[in-house]
Amino acid sequence: ISPTWFWSLIQNDFKTGNIDLEGCMRLLEKMQIPFDEAHLTHIFKKTVDKHSGQRISMEDFKAIYRAIVHRSEFQELFRAYSPDGKILPDSQLIKFLVKEQFHTEATETTAFELISKYEPIDEVRKKKQMSFEGFVRYLNSEECSIFKMQHKTIYQDMNHPLCDYYISSSHNTYLIADQLMGPSHLWGYTSALLKGCRCLEIDCWDGYNNEPIVYHGHTLTSKIPFRSVIHVIDKYAFMSSAYPLVLSLENHCSPKQQEVMAECLKSILGDKLLTSPIGGETEMTRLPSPEALKFKVLIKNKKVGTLEEGMLRTDDEAGAQTLADTVADAEDMSDSDSLSDEDTDETAALYQTGSPSKRRGERKSSSSTPPKKSKVKQPKIAIALSDLVVYTKSSTFVSFEHSMENQKCYENNSIGEAKARKFVRHSAKEFISHTTRFITRIYPRGSRMTSSNYFPQDFWNVGCQMVALNFQTPGIQMELQDGKFLDNGGCGYILKPEFLRDRNTTFTPKNVGAYSKPMSLSIRLISGHQLPPSRLSKTNKADPLVQIEIYGVPEDQAKKKSSVVKSNALSPRWNETFSFNIQVPELAMIRFCVEDEVSLVNNEFLGQYTLPVLSLNTGYRNIPLLTRDGIKIESASLFAHVWYY
Repeated sequence: ISPTWFWSLIQNDFKTGNIDLEGCMRLLEKMQIPFDEAHLTHIFKKTVDKHSGQRISMEDFKAIYRAIVHRSEFQELFRAYSPDGKILPDSQLIKFLVKEQFHTEATETTAFELISKYEPIDEVRKKKQMSFEGFVRYLNSEECSIFKMQHKTIYQDMNHPLCDYYISSSHNTYLIADQLMGPSHLWGYTSALLKGCRCLEIDCWDGYNNEPIVYHGHTLTSKIPFRSVIHVIDKYAFMSSAYPLVLSLENHCSPKQQEVMAECLKSILGDKLLTSPIGGETEMTRLPSPEALKFKVLIKNKKVGTLEEGMLRTDDEAGAQTLADTVADAEDMSDSDSLSDEDTDETAALYQTGSPSKRRGERKSSSSTPPKKSKVKQPKIAIALSDLVVYTKSSTFVSFEHSMENQKCYENNSIGEAKARKFVRHSAKEFISHTTRFITRIYPRGSRMTSSNYFPQDFWNVGCQMVALNFQTPGIQMELQDGKFLDNGGCGYILKPEFLRDRNTTFTPKNVGAYSKPMSLSIRLISGHQLPPSRLSKTNKADPLVQIEIYGVPEDQAKKKSSVVKSNALSPRWNETFSFNIQVPELAMIRFCVEDEVSLVNNEFLGQYTLPVLSLNTGYRNIPLLTRDGIKIESASLFAHVWYY
């Protein structure tokens, strides 16, 4: 460390004598050095144990700083390029960028930009050089993250029709726990929107005083006013993304309260609410693009009649309407089951009584013979709400053949996970042909009482746009979701690969054929830094290992495991190389998961990071780590060398 630079930085804090642990933490924060409290406490204790007392001198602080900041693996790299082991001239920095970071276009300008950004020592910076201090700051920066910088911005073409994108979608957005007893809460909407979610679900039921409410029907989950939900959506709709937000209404309200819903949507959302087709065109052959629908909220619900009739009504609103005009039979709609979007058969199991065998019999017969026209009164739909549906009309899924012959481009289907999984297994080609044309939403089965999630990858593989997950439930499924939607600036829309947009595609996940663009990926896992200590450790210890997993088409699924480093969470070293052959990189995700080996059969989760394979940066890269809830662990990271061709 340049002594003058370092002393001038810290001497003020030592004016009144030696400092304690808290002073040490404050000083590191001032120097913007991320640290884990358990690790710092351990290093501090080791330092003060050398001499009695609870305070440290400037020399001691320098040793602590070195223990946290000066990593040996960084020093090895620095020395390989520095002529004297102290300074990196700009020419050597360029060499490092080209040779090690595969930054082939690196020039003097690139080097100067990095030096002025990361070099903390004035006199070194003025000479256009980089010290080890600057080099460390560069290697720990976003610039050296394993996630490509370019992919943190919106770089994809946003002018394709809506059905050409994966759309970040949430299920039961109002729940923040399980779906039987858990609380419904506005935070569910706020947090999903802040995560860039672009399709929210609102479960609406009749409430008191003609005020619709939102909750998980027929359960003990708490209730929130529909009006409050729309206020929150109005406030946060476009905070994380400018692209269209879809409100998927799970509608169980009477026509009277549906009118209140329509009024709420119009008065609260105002101009944000899309109420008629762009440019007034009613004869549509393709959906508009996310670009064309920026800052618009779209309503996804059942609809009566055509777009044209709706628009004529809007022009005619001044005319007095009788009650008969404001309500229509669901019979008039193309679907006749219910106003709710999600199949009742998935949730039926929850509410049916009677012997299971009898039930099974009933269900079998109902699936093989067409259902008889029931005498049950059809649900009614309020015209006012129906007219707010433009590009996202919910339409009951009958069969791929039926959709091909009858479905309009603005009609979309919701398919339960069990049925969808069967299609993936037995009719992948037809399923993909369907998703090239129509927005398809997948939702978790109703019997997932704890709001657990299914694996979204299987449905992304066949081009499903809205793969709705319970955002409130942490786990690998949500980690894949969050990782996938980090891409394209985190805007919640990701352009599907060409072979899932082309209507004549012959691609299927099990038979990738000519669509394969094999990638050979090599990852040298070098080290970890300030990993979270094990819950079982009284100090700062863990026995860490790293799992590297690939998710994608079936033949790309893979899992590899590093060795275990015993009792070292501060600075474990692995230096192990893992190779993967990936047939369809466009669909592949990679997950790094750090675990503490508690016993031979049991590991404790310490942190993870998931990202699309095509967003991987090559060269020496730091891998941030997130908690189970997806929150970045500021001080913890892995260090690896990534290469692919």
